[in-house]
Amino acid sequence: MKPHPAPNPRTSSLLKIGAALSFIIFITTAVTTVSSGERARTGGRETPLRTGSPRPARTAQDRAESVEAFGKVYKVLMSPRCLNCHPAGNVPLQGDDSHLHTMLPQRGVDGKGVFAMKCGNCHQATNTPGRHTPPGNPEWHLPPANMKMVFQGRTPNQLAKQLVDPKQNGRKSMKELLEHADDTLVLAGWHPGEGRTLPPMSHAEFKKAWTTWLEKGAVAPAP
Repeated sequence: MKPHPAPNPRTSSLLKIGAALSFIIFITTAVTTVSSGERARTGGRETPLRTGSPRPARTAQDRAESVEAFGKVYKVLMSPRCLNCHPAGNVPLQGDDSHLHTMLPQRGVDGKGVFAMKCGNCHQATNTPGRHTPPGNPEWHLPPANMKMVFQGRTPNQLAKQLVDPKQNGRKSMKELLEHADDTLVLAGWHPGEGRTLPPMSHAEFKKAWTTWLEKGAVAPAP
């Protein structure tokens, strides 16, 4: 019997490359088919973006609705219930006139105060009974030192850009930004304790405006 010739290394390599290309073509075709089916099920429309950065506004109408919604959001964020915990400095603000907090507590690295003057020493898990007594929440704190999220002094244009900038918002995804409207500290703004004014609209109205602003493109108002 004649011995079988040894496999040609060049032929073997070509066969492997051919197999790999065939696999790539198969995967590409499958993904395209699924995408086409998804577009058919949604009437050719893209579904709202839920992760990553906000999707750019697709039409002039989207832009207009996004800007209008942020106008409402901005009014809430500039109210004392939000602004007081987003100061430009390291001392929280206090009262409806947003003056510096009595006793001048400091932000600290984690936003929860320094040494014996921790936020949780006075701000308990719930509001303290009585007028103008410390409001409460288990998570009471300022933003941390490395991500201050300043609202004080920001224009609508500046604040809108800041809120969706991963380098300034705690690297929140689109999903996390949408969910932030229901954060316990955000909700606390509508339950501030006796003697304090509420934000200029209900939480439901704020959440609707917040969602519209983001899902319509998170457009920043003109400077």
